[in-house]
Amino acid sequence: MDILFPRLTGGLVAALNKTAFSFIGVSRVSEDLVSNSQLRRAMLFELSVARAEKVLTGEDNPSWDEVLDIAVERQKKHFDAKIPDTLIQRDKDLASHTAQNLVAMLRNVEDQHPASSLSIAPSIPGLGWIASGHGDFALGNILIEVKHTDRNFMARDFRQVLMYWLLKYSATVERGDEVWTECLFLNPRRNSGLLFNFDNVLHSASASSNRVELLELLRSVVGEEFARI
Repeated sequence: MDILFPRLTGGLVAALNKTAFSFIGVSRVSEDLVSNSQLRRAMLFELSVARAEKVLTGEDNPSWDEVLDIAVERQKKHFDAKIPDTLIQRDKDLASHTAQNLVAMLRNVEDQHPASSLSIAPSIPGLGWIASGHGDFALGNILIEVKHTDRNFMARDFRQVLMYWLLKYSATVERGDEVWTECLFLNPRRNSGLLFNFDNVLHSASASSNRVELLELLRSVVGEEFARI
């Protein structure tokens, strides 16, 4: 990451965070309630995203058992995950509030782009020893990533999506697919959003490299003998 994005420093991140905005009709989640929850923050995040996904696919009142099963399956990928046996009402209310915020945010963005359809868990191609994976959401040419924290967006958040973009661009060059032009960060916990243009931030975060130069640099990092995963 330091090789690819040497200029993604505190100053650039702070400047980008100054462009953050809030959504009308969305209320922040109480930090006191979050602090009093017995769930780990990562599990709370998984529950809220899983519930939001269910609502977005047409389930107005998803089963908490199903939501918990999805969240547990995702959290099992992390060795330090703490899996709850059951959910108390207080935690359900907290996850539900966060999920409602996320759904409201996404539907607001959909309304602004009526020609595009929202996709859940868009594919992120792999490259060499970098495994393939999935993002959170995508809407047309916008990649949407969700963060559930009590802070501003950080350098590691930008590094994550910039790497997603480079991996997607690599596949685009080979297969002729479309590539995302913008990224939207959403934080339903704080009612915060941040939209930026990929090319602009890639240029600023790198050593003023263009997308082709960055892709070649990435390929040199992962090795000359790379194979699509």
